Amino acid sequence: MERTFIAIKPDGVQRGLISEIIGRFEKKGFTLVGMKFMMVSRQLAEQHYAVHKERPFFAGLVDFIISAPVVAMVWEGDGVVASARKIIGATNPLTSEPGTIRGDLGVSIGRNLIHGSDAVETAQQEVALWFKPEELSDWKPTVNPWLYE
Repeated sequence: MERTFIAIKPDGVQRGLISEIIGRFEKKGFTLVGMKFMMVSRQLAEQHYAVHKERPFFAGLVDFIISAPVVAMVWEGDGVVASARKIIGATNPLTSEPGTIRGDLGVSIGRNLIHGSDAVETAQQEVALWFKPEELSDWKPTVNPWLYE
């Protein structure tokens, strides 16, 4: 089974949207295998956003993600990376489709509620960055036969 990294950003936590966001992934049938409610260190934030280090918005990204708690999660399922991106919606909530998290709940690009890995390789890197192997649970929900052939 594929795994992806999802983080509810400080604005999602502050707005009380944790259960709404988690519920979307549960309703889709994905399995939560790791979760932390945490304050992000500057070092972790800089590592996570390293791909944007040379961009003018890098410092703002780092400052925002460390400004309040986040909910860091690992979800598992067939095609979970691509499917999670569809559930999340476009980066800019103003152009994100209705029915997506950002389309339904987001207001501005700088406060777009959630991060999701953009590729299988990125997901593997982000899961390893945010979670130790022993922090992830290998379990099979009893509903799986109703979801997968």
